[in-house]
Amino acid sequence: MCLEHSNSGVYLRGMYEIQVVDSYGAKLDSHNMGGLYSRVKPTVSAEKKGGEWQTMEMTLCDRHVTVILNGTKIIDNQPAYGPTGGAMQADVFKAGPIYLQGDHGKVSYRNIVLTPIIK
Repeated sequence: MCLEHSNSGVYLRGMYEIQVVDSYGAKLDSHNMGGLYSRVKPTVSAEKKGGEWQTMEMTLCDRHVTVILNGTKIIDNQPAYGPTGGAMQADVFKAGPIYLQGDHGKVSYRNIVLTPIIK
């Protein structure tokens, strides 16, 4: 849940930030809710108003990202060309952690499930 005017993110492998921000009603942009920060913008707007709980499923396989926001696929297996700002590392082939960014305003997370991809 992202309160109005709040901004945060979820880093996949410590280097790719999926944006968590109150962007309800904004034009499509890679800085909107569910976008791969400064890299890939969502294809459709699926975010709810600030202060409402949202669901987001993020998949990173090799260097390709898929994001499902509130039941709508907004990024479909798009390549991630290089780490986003704030990355903990730059080696795009190295394993890394999941981390939750605390940035501008209050954001709450619940029911986090991590599932490894076995190839």
